[in-house]
Amino acid sequence: MGDLIHTLPALTDATAAIPGVRFDWVAEESFSEIPGWHPAVERVIPVAIRRWRKGWIRSWRRGEISDFRRDLQRQPYDLILDAQGLYKSALIARMAVGDVTGLDASSARESGAALFYQNRVAVEREMHAIERVRALFAQALGYTKPDIELDYGISVASHNTADTPYLVFLHGTTWATKLWPVEYWVELAKIVSAQGYAIYLPWGSVAEQQVAEQIVQQSGAGELLPRSTLSEMAQHLAGASGVVGVDSGLAHLAAALSIPAVTLYGPTRTDLTGARGKLQTNLQAEFECAPCMNRECVYTGPAKVTPACFGTLPPTDVWSALKMRMSEVSG
Repeated sequence: MGDLIHTLPALTDATAAIPGVRFDWVAEESFSEIPGWHPAVERVIPVAIRRWRKGWIRSWRRGEISDFRRDLQRQPYDLILDAQGLYKSALIARMAVGDVTGLDASSARESGAALFYQNRVAVEREMHAIERVRALFAQALGYTKPDIELDYGISVASHNTADTPYLVFLHGTTWATKLWPVEYWVELAKIVSAQGYAIYLPWGSVAEQQVAEQIVQQSGAGELLPRSTLSEMAQHLAGASGVVGVDSGLAHLAAALSIPAVTLYGPTRTDLTGARGKLQTNLQAEFECAPCMNRECVYTGPAKVTPACFGTLPPTDVWSALKMRMSEVSG
């Protein structure tokens, strides 16, 4: 999901440089709503690699893979661009009809992916993911990256029908090391509830639902959102007074929607993948082994909380940072 959101500003750049340019976009089926939010996207082609991996033979027999390939090859393209630089994305790009451009071996996230491309582009690795994709698009499409403010090119109508202003807590993410401690969420919920804010907690799995219920029960505040589509989730975010999140796709979405937001980073690097937006603040844990880029915490020393690095990002600091961002809207 984060990769999709990181690519949106590159489409905005391209439309500014090449009036009338249009894109078809292959996206994982669970995130296929996102590309369609950008006005430069003509058609979204869903792919189900995550689901197919659980049963390639069954998916093949059902005709799902051949149906996808047929849909992908419906028309030839002037340019096919692999923005991910992974084996799976490179393979899909080669299935389409037309010349493929992607990152060269020294630039791609998986160097071997470059073997699938007819044209290869060099992009510095130590750049933010958004800037890497913008640079790739500019070189591949033959324009100088426009000197314009970062623009994701999307707008979402608010779903706010509540009388009380609310905050959204994005507590779920894929790595255990990215999870802000539950006790900190509980403390933050008590703080913001005392300030008169309602709290909404989304969830996408049973484990995330259980954590959300724990936060509500222990804090005496908050409400679980019903399980939502991405479009519905975007509407909930668009109506929020503020958002607190961990490093996740939804946190990047909040940044893209220009909602006052604070995103918390422990093991991952804000300079490479930090959420970016007009009203976005990223707080990086200041700890001896952070950012470690590990999915599992290996720290064994004394710690206030687990993961240990998040002990440097207490709820009072997070609330102060969010209040500052929210004041930019109210003030």
